[in-house]
Amino acid sequence: MKEYICIICPRGCHLTVDEENDYAVTGNGCLRGVAYGREEAMHPTRVVTSSVRVRSEKYPRCPVKTDLAIAKSDVAKAMLLLDGVELVPPVHRGDIVIASLFCGEANFVATRDIDE
Repeated sequence: MKEYICIICPRGCHLTVDEENDYAVTGNGCLRGVAYGREEAMHPTRVVTSSVRVRSEKYPRCPVKTDLAIAKSDVAKAMLLLDGVELVPPVHRGDIVIASLFCGEANFVATRDIDE
């Protein structure tokens, strides 16, 4: 059995997921908690946030994030990809910094405008 705290709503239900019983979820206050608990136990994903270097004296770093959640097991590999990135202004919010992470649909995108 695994225990999680549901993050779908502010209630923060304490979930228990029984992996041996077809991922049965208990402790949920709504059906969304069941879906969250099963997904977190079977295929955990995360949105990754970080920053990359920028050729700018005023803004030496630019915040970035994945535009979709990626597998939790890929987070460390995704962070390593950012080490070699250096952006050249202008950078616009939503610009793709690294496309198609691990041959998937997720991209790292800039989350700040840097015009200088």
